[in-house]
Amino acid sequence: MNTKLFDLSGKVAVVTGGNGGIGLGMAKGMADAGATIVVAGRDAAKNAAAVKEIQGLGAKASAIPVDVLKEESCRALIADTVKAYGRLDILVNNAGMSIRKQPEQYTLAEWHTVMDSNLTSAFLCSHAAYPAMKKAGVGKIVNIGSMMSIFGAPFATAYAASKGGMVQMTKSMATAWAKDNIQVNAILPGWIDTALTRRAREQISGLHDSVLKRTPAARWGVPDDFAGIAVFLAAPASDFVTGAAITVDGGYSVQG
Repeated sequence: MNTKLFDLSGKVAVVTGGNGGIGLGMAKGMADAGATIVVAGRDAAKNAAAVKEIQGLGAKASAIPVDVLKEESCRALIADTVKAYGRLDILVNNAGMSIRKQPEQYTLAEWHTVMDSNLTSAFLCSHAAYPAMKKAGVGKIVNIGSMMSIFGAPFATAYAASKGGMVQMTKSMATAWAKDNIQVNAILPGWIDTALTRRAREQISGLHDSVLKRTPAARWGVPDDFAGIAVFLAAPASDFVTGAAITVDGGYSVQG
């Protein structure tokens, strides 16, 4: 096998929400493949712990604080990365959150918080990353969608809207930026054991058992399950893959 297809040596990757859960799983995978990782998150302590864990793999890593609800913070993240490392090869738009309520219970402020955290931030970071990637003549953007990009759920109106929008935004950016040799793809995680879904299991009765029953792999996913797909979509191996939305769900979405 041509190992250069999956070699990220010398590449610089920004991962929003990279200080835990799926984001950290992807960051560690890319670090193991040789990438320098910029962990972007609000929690300084979690950022520092993630950087230490990545550095423990023998990789280069640093943290840049970001508040994805603020345009200037999203743009500063990209600018500071380019200033520090002279380049930006990979952007993973992973930051996200959910407010679990029936649709009629949402306030407009709550709706905007979810949409801006999950979707608008990804647009802003991608918009800011484009000039550096275009100048380099190469770039990879990985957007994190969700099973809620495919299915509906009564408790996830804003979340599902944001993640469905993420997939359509991915397709549009892929067609716009293919001419610049920038590939834009989406990952659709299934039910993954993270802090976010642990709260969901506390709030939604029977969720744990229903997920296991429907998932052919008969388990919840774990963040490390995203290391390989992150490397693939960040590496030369995926140079002719763009606009895709790839499920990582143990077969959940194909089970009747």
